[in-house]
Amino acid sequence: MPVLVDGELVLYGFVGDDFWDEGFTSTQVLDALAEVGAEADITVRINSGGGFSHEGIAIYNALTRHKGNVRVEIDAIAASAASIIAMAGDQILMRRGADMMIHDPSGVTFGTAADHEQAVTRLNHHARSMVSIYAEQSGEDPEAIRADMKAEIWLNGEEAVARGYATETDDTEATDVAAFPYQIYSHAPKRLTSQAKQEGWRIESFFRPTASAAKPKAHEKEKPNMAQKPEAADNKAADTANSQQPGSATAPTAADVKARIKAITEDDAAQGHQALAKHLAFDTDMPADEAIATLKAAASDAPTDQADPAPDPAQYQASRSAAADLAQPNQREAAKPKAAINTGSIYAARRIAKEA
Repeated sequence: MPVLVDGELVLYGFVGDDFWDEGFTSTQVLDALAEVGAEADITVRINSGGGFSHEGIAIYNALTRHKGNVRVEIDAIAASAASIIAMAGDQILMRRGADMMIHDPSGVTFGTAADHEQAVTRLNHHARSMVSIYAEQSGEDPEAIRADMKAEIWLNGEEAVARGYATETDDTEATDVAAFPYQIYSHAPKRLTSQAKQEGWRIESFFRPTASAAKPKAHEKEKPNMAQKPEAADNKAADTANSQQPGSATAPTAADVKARIKAITEDDAAQGHQALAKHLAFDTDMPADEAIATLKAAASDAPTDQADPAPDPAQYQASRSAAADLAQPNQREAAKPKAAINTGSIYAARRIAKEA
């Protein structure tokens, strides 16, 4: 969606990418600020459940460098990385019913002990940067702020003003919250997690193939329909799983990707071969029918003991890789565990599928 609307910065949706047709990046914000001019006063409207912390910090820095007055208005929610952006305001207003959330950054790492140690270093670096930003705005003790981040705190307008994270409230009712999988947060209000479930804002949307991922929309100067909600992903029919082939001119939607992943990982052929199913679903662009044929070939070639099945990959990867803040830069490009694959069976299955 466009970020410059009638002279205001409208930061709605996911911080750093475009999911559910909502989102914004630091590049778009920089372009918008250049368009309005360095000396111009500007209003920044925020409605975001969070996203990538490094993008949030980049946007915060761009706004603090802006010479004109920056007025931040939280229309519905400023959580996680979006709350970092809010701290750039010379004035920070929260609508009636709006929420602010701060927490520690998190992510997932695969690899050696050294890989995990590097991840800890990066996360602590991000956390220290966030603490300094919150402390500068609120005036609170950095150690107390870090403790709050680890606990994940949610603040309404009055609480945010009392703590120094906002400067004022008003009686204008908050708008509908932006699309986001709020269930990944530890203490999200039930009304948010229920809405995310109802609207189909699922964590699986983050696992779309890199080659076909939708790029953030180019900056446009037009007025979007702020109240419009994205179509619920769960309402998409499962037969979309095979509708997009590699190289297709039409990029698959989040619902298409979710349906494909579900078709592969929940097929009976995946039982006992969860590692292979996970690899085919998340690490390849293989159509669902071909992936299932590969799983069936692997099952007939080397049956495995199903007495102790592996945990569901979508649930495990979803709850950890995007949990809390999706904080690590380029985390979706992080190394993935190598699955034990019977290559002979895979090639045989592909030949069978082509000859069918």
